[in-house]
Amino acid sequence: MAQRFPYPGATTIGIKTPGAVVLASEKRLTYGYFVVSKNVRKVFQLTSKIGAACAGFVGDMQVLIKDAQAEINLYRYTYRKEPQVRSVAKVLSNYLFSSRFMPYLAETIIGGFDDSGSHIIVLDPLGSMIEDDYAVVGSGAEIAIGIIESGYKADLPVEELRDLAIKAVKASIARDAASGNGIDLLLFTPEGVKINETIPIQ
Repeated sequence: MAQRFPYPGATTIGIKTPGAVVLASEKRLTYGYFVVSKNVRKVFQLTSKIGAACAGFVGDMQVLIKDAQAEINLYRYTYRKEPQVRSVAKVLSNYLFSSRFMPYLAETIIGGFDDSGSHIIVLDPLGSMIEDDYAVVGSGAEIAIGIIESGYKADLPVEELRDLAIKAVKASIARDAASGNGIDLLLFTPEGVKINETIPIQ
């Protein structure tokens, strides 16, 4: 599934298999034709097994992630257990929908593992939740989704899943002027975070 969020630019992806979930995004922040920053993080670890990746206005995504982390900590304190992936996505969905008349200008992909397996859930700026095997948001979505669809298989090994995510973001960086300057990547397995890396790309 590909969704387009035209301004500001970004390429953010999430892909799942039964054995792994990868979230990745490039690091460039643009405002119109101006590159504001070359070192923006758009991929966030929320728990040991759940992460989020965003496209849109950086301030909005940072506030959303901060609020989600606070809710997760409250959930842990209250129930003495880790939240489900869908519960984390629902927290963000509620924030987004409650601000629908002055919406957060961000799209978010939630991915990770819980006791029901691997999940990728994409949220639009109004809080709609759609679960899929993979999702792409941002101005480079059309480029990245073609790479993912041509290479995706449900039984991809962990390293091949990582390579597919990197290949998709690299293809977008090559063609989308609003994407670039490296890739942040989080890869989860049922045991927790396996890879948390930044890949430099000019």
